[in-house]
Amino acid sequence: MGNLPFSTTSDELAEMFGRVGIVTSAQVITDRETGRSRGFGFVEMSDDDARKAIDELTGAQLKGRAITVNEARPRAPRNDRR
Repeated sequence: MGNLPFSTTSDELAEMFGRVGIVTSAQVITDRETGRSRGFGFVEMSDDDARKAIDELTGAQLKGRAITVNEARPRAPRNDRR
């Protein structure tokens, strides 16, 4: 999910998504150097619960911000030419 307030914790994500279904894991992604939130995260749930969460939580307010919720997709391969 994205557009998370920078103060959001992984536990808060787990709690929010736990109202919709069973959460396997929840993690807010942080910057490696500063440790600050990058404003997005990942929540793992069963396929059925995940679809329900996408439907019910997209646009939901979290600390005054409308969050976006969608299915994670594999990262595209990078073309680093070093």
